[in-house]
Amino acid sequence: MAYNSVKDTVHALWILQLLLLADTPALRLSRAEVELPAARGTVGLDYLAADRASGQVWIPAGQTGLVDVLDVATRTVGTVAGFAAAAPDQTRDPSAVSLGEEVAFIGDRGTSQLCTVDKKQLAKLGCVSLAARPDGVQYVATTREVWITTPRDRSVTVVDARSPSRPKLAGRIVLPGSPEGYAVDDARGRFFTNLEDKNQTVALDVRARRVVDTWKLPCGERGPRGLALDRPRQFLFVACTDKILVLDSAHRGRLLSMLQTGAGVDNIDYLERTGNLYVAAGRAERLTVIHVDAKGALSVLATAPTAQGARVVVVAGDGTAIVGDPHHGRVLMFSAVANAGAESP
Repeated sequence: MAYNSVKDTVHALWILQLLLLADTPALRLSRAEVELPAARGTVGLDYLAADRASGQVWIPAGQTGLVDVLDVATRTVGTVAGFAAAAPDQTRDPSAVSLGEEVAFIGDRGTSQLCTVDKKQLAKLGCVSLAARPDGVQYVATTREVWITTPRDRSVTVVDARSPSRPKLAGRIVLPGSPEGYAVDDARGRFFTNLEDKNQTVALDVRARRVVDTWKLPCGERGPRGLALDRPRQFLFVACTDKILVLDSAHRGRLLSMLQTGAGVDNIDYLERTGNLYVAAGRAERLTVIHVDAKGALSVLATAPTAQGARVVVVAGDGTAIVGDPHHGRVLMFSAVANAGAESP
């Protein structure tokens, strides 16, 4: 009888420990701040990109005429200059970047151009003028093209990037709504974007240049924003303005799960190596790190306070999250440290 009591007590304590661990965040986040060169007051920070091989993060800094290149390890910042305004009364506004192996592709809203930059020399190579102002920019390695969302004319503009010093227009795909956000699956030849005004996500065939799937979303009247993709598992992450959705892109966009993250979400990022998703909520002033399990279920690993308007995030290869802080002309860097007594998924 005594044996059974001890056994029951141990079992109860084991269950209590599991419950306590379930409520203990697996990670805590340490914060650092990096000022951006030439920033004077508010700086436009929209589509950032992480070069995980080199440990760099590319930051188009609107209103400065610069694209800043942050070395995550040393916290030093290089710059790419030459993004002047098209007219004296206009704002210099590099606003989006996508990275190829040797070349970076920069969308410039101020001049309605796509420009190429040598990643090693940090020097501009060439530019091509677009018919509409660019928003998101995504290099598609499968076709050696750059796909550019141009929401003002409800289309995606395609640029031939086979000769980086001489990019040239290659086509235009008309959409039934205004594109917002992007993700690409090169292995399967799919480009994903949201239709913000239709509350939908669409999948396009990159070779046929046409929409092949359309999925309705429960984002509400403000519509969807950013996208990220788990390529091996084909999970597509959709940012609504206050929550994250997980869609199964291999099975007609079936909704697998969702999680509230706070208001003011825009561009998100995902690190396949760890299965962690990063979400910055600009109105809630919070960064959330979320783990994605094998079935697409979401669980919060850590949160940290950010700043008002900090709505975009990218993650470096070592798991450092870089959040744009536009009102202070800087970026916030968050490094994860395991909590004692908690196990990371």
